[in-house]
Amino acid sequence: MKPEITFEDFNNIDVRVGTISEVNDFPKARKPAYQLTIDFGDLGIKKSSAQITDLYTKEDLLHKKIVAIINFEKKQIANFFSECLVLGIENKDGKIVLLKTSKSAIKNGTQVS
Repeated sequence: MKPEITFEDFNNIDVRVGTISEVNDFPKARKPAYQLTIDFGDLGIKKSSAQITDLYTKEDLLHKKIVAIINFEKKQIANFFSECLVLGIENKDGKIVLLKTSKSAIKNGTQVS
């Protein structure tokens, strides 16, 4: 378990729902990954690098609703700047399963609380 944090620490993390609008291969990444373009509604479009190639094809991901942290600093990965962190859970095989909403009608940019 990680160290205990305060509720205020948690409130500083901005977790939002978005829709993947574009998926590209990322051959320059050290580990297999996709470059994702994600629509967060009124909050705009953000890009992310995601190591999710084991369980998802590009076609699986296109138009998929996801959950991401959108207020991390940009992180450079090879020649790409990742602007948000797509959230997932590591399964028993060590592969990442994306978190998603149970209802597809959730508006892009909706905050997770």
